[in-house]
Amino acid sequence: MTMQTNEIVKIHNVDKIFKRGSEEIHVLGGLDLGIPEGEFLALMGPSGSGKSTLLNLIGGLDRPSQGTVQIGGERIDKLSNRKLAAWRARHIGLVFQFYNLMPVLNAQKNVELPLLLTHLSRSERKKRAAIALDIVGLSHRNHHYPRTLSGGEQQRVGIARAIVTDPTILLCDEPTGDLDRKSGDEILDLLQALNRDQGKTIVMVTHDIHAAARASRTLYLNKGQLSTEPEA
Repeated sequence: MTMQTNEIVKIHNVDKIFKRGSEEIHVLGGLDLGIPEGEFLALMGPSGSGKSTLLNLIGGLDRPSQGTVQIGGERIDKLSNRKLAAWRARHIGLVFQFYNLMPVLNAQKNVELPLLLTHLSRSERKKRAAIALDIVGLSHRNHHYPRTLSGGEQQRVGIARAIVTDPTILLCDEPTGDLDRKSGDEILDLLQALNRDQGKTIVMVTHDIHAAARASRTLYLNKGQLSTEPEA
């Protein structure tokens, strides 16, 4: 796929091979991908097609077996583990299907977690967490614990946690997969608002055509390659 100069994500000729004993499993093969800054991209494809693997490569959670991964002009596939962890903390916000909230922490403390890796004061962390919770419409629930929140509210807390550091890219792995349609639509409304109003670049893995329709572009991953059309 042709890559333009304004693209914040530039992936070129990427292979990803996993080893299971003596067997090699080729998940991605010679894959190219460019994502313009401010785009809301949906990635679809059958289970095991490599969607989450691709998401992990963009987020610096994994490294390619071959090829280059450049985010915001930086070759993250060349960074040391220490520098990659620091880069990820600055630039990547992660939203998970099952929320991954700490049950012993209230909403505000859950949102503050990524800020513990910064040099911000306690009062500044609290202030930023409050702003993030306000953005997702949960300022009135900041002292509630996950067990007292609905699934949709827990996912909103997860999104607040993902945006509290003002990341360059928001990576969402099946963000509506554990929600009913109404709650899922509310989460998709929120993601669209973050993309539209704050210019967040969002990459969302989903199996749901309804969810993918909210993105500005949808690509399909199958047999290690991307296409603009689903596999026949």
